[in-house]
Amino acid sequence: MSRVEKLPPEKWDPRIVAAVKPEEATDLEQGLTRFFAHCPEQALGLMGFGGALKMNRSLPDRLVELVRLRIAFFNQCRSCMAIRYSDALADGLNEELVCSLKKPAEAENLTDAEKIAIRYGELFATDHLAIDDAIYDDVRTHFSEAQIVELGMTVAFFVGFGRLAATWKMVEELPAAFQDTDKTIAPWGEDAIHVR
Repeated sequence: MSRVEKLPPEKWDPRIVAAVKPEEATDLEQGLTRFFAHCPEQALGLMGFGGALKMNRSLPDRLVELVRLRIAFFNQCRSCMAIRYSDALADGLNEELVCSLKKPAEAENLTDAEKIAIRYGELFATDHLAIDDAIYDDVRTHFSEAQIVELGMTVAFFVGFGRLAATWKMVEELPAAFQDTDKTIAPWGEDAIHVR
């Protein structure tokens, strides 16, 4: 059971209902909105920021999803690990690539740009002060300055809200493999939920 009460859509601010359209989404697809709805103004601001990161993205969807899933592993965010977003699937993400996240530096099916972005996200999640000039030099070989800023904001979003979601233990709707919060799990090798 979640540590924070989930609000059902009938208790949401009408502006949140209009933005999310919960009647078209499963409980899992409604995700963290069920918690954020306790604070409508903050929820709307967060949705605006998250939406801007997604809708105005210049980074490839596949790359962002790989980074998100690697961070989810370090956060141990069950819902983050169980989900696969359809835009990333349309951009070539598949479970073979997700399995490459077990040892991304050694993966032959990841591009060099994906590997350094994953490394950046991994360090941000585990030892952010290890992101030094050398890491930024490597990142800069594949990404523009604007993309580096975008990657940083995206990674910060994933790390912060993934950790928050992990502490709230929202696992009831997840496949059984993702419900046990007493053990460390990974997003590779398990059944995933595909979200539209």
